[in-house]
Amino acid sequence: MVGVGAFDAHLGALGAEIKPYYLSKVMGTSTCDMLVAPVEEVGDKPVNGICGQVDGSIIPGLIGLEAGQSAFGDIYAWFKKVVLWPVENILKETTLVDAATREKLVDEISSKVIGELSKAAADIPIDENGIVALDWMNGRRTPDANQGLKGAISNLSLGSDAPRIFRALVEATAFGSKAIIDRFKEEGLRIDGVIALGGVAKKSPLVMQIVTDILNMPIKVARSEQACALGSAMAAAVAAGIYATTSEAQERMGGGIEKEYYPIAQNVEKYKKLYTKYQKLGKFVEFDY
Repeated sequence: MVGVGAFDAHLGALGAEIKPYYLSKVMGTSTCDMLVAPVEEVGDKPVNGICGQVDGSIIPGLIGLEAGQSAFGDIYAWFKKVVLWPVENILKETTLVDAATREKLVDEISSKVIGELSKAAADIPIDENGIVALDWMNGRRTPDANQGLKGAISNLSLGSDAPRIFRALVEATAFGSKAIIDRFKEEGLRIDGVIALGGVAKKSPLVMQIVTDILNMPIKVARSEQACALGSAMAAAVAAGIYATTSEAQERMGGGIEKEYYPIAQNVEKYKKLYTKYQKLGKFVEFDY
């Protein structure tokens, strides 16, 4: 028996113990959103506007459906770079301190920016009339791919400080996630739950809670630190005949769930209004483009 290669994200979904009608969401610099469903229920009906739909691409015997966002954590990294411009271009040149101290200051500030922005953003109430951003900084992958589109930030005022803009960017990435789930549902596929993996899922409670509130669905975070490698090992174990099926390999080898996030009811209602504004902004930008 010879095992063949597969996409890292698909094997990550396997390692995170994906099962029918559970969306496996790899949350890193971009996202990969994967769903598996029985062949007899999906049939030959294509799901419009997603990245791919292939029999057995994720789990043998099930239709694998893939979507995703072109930028997720990359948007936070971009904003960090914007905020750090004076640090990297002015502080590095200062003569007020010696070179070694300058380097230490730059490194310390750089390492703390996202954490401090997250802390400040967490204390900002959801503003239904506040900043609305669009997460198409690297184009739009799903739904309805258009890599030529650009991002946008609207409703700025003189009171729009860095934490408020950062929170709006986080909300935008979560709205992009909701657009993907909405498309699956519009096309007749149910989603019973979400399993998250990847660096953002592990490291950012702020992002995870906002995504949970906007999706209005609990999100489970896979325990494994290396879900793609674990999924590869599961697939190899099945190919080698150690286990008869991938579901058996998942049961015997899986790492389980590390944490689960639950929607906060009052946040869900507020985000419904902001999501409508996100959709309107998207239509305006796409039409104008």
